Amino acid sequence: MEKLISDDLWEKIEPLLPEKPPEAIHKGGRPKVLSDKAVLTGIVFVLKTGIPWESLPQEMGCGSGMTCWRRLRDLHTAGVWEKLLKILQQELYEAGKIDLSRVSIDASHVPAKKGANQQAQVL
Repeated sequence: MEKLISDDLWEKIEPLLPEKPPEAIHKGGRPKVLSDKAVLTGIVFVLKTGIPWESLPQEMGCGSGMTCWRRLRDLHTAGVWEKLLKILQQELYEAGKIDLSRVSIDASHVPAKKGANQQAQVL
């Protein structure tokens, strides 16, 4: 099986991961025994293949599908994916691999100012 998380990608992701609480603060539930990289491999496998979370093969050593799903949720809540996206976009831009001549902006993503003049302004 191909390596789903390259060492180069892991070096970018690992500093973005939230700090683990000290074991003294850990309240209830099972402690995290799987490495973040193993669980991330399971997350990428499920997202890449499209299999249901509960069908994640245990032989991969990534934990259960529910474990991977929960960590995916936690990483999203911590803003890890947004930070990683910005890092990767910056690297691609600096390497000249992003063609900005084809970029467009959708006005539905631009917030309207309440009470602002709604007439179009011509520049």
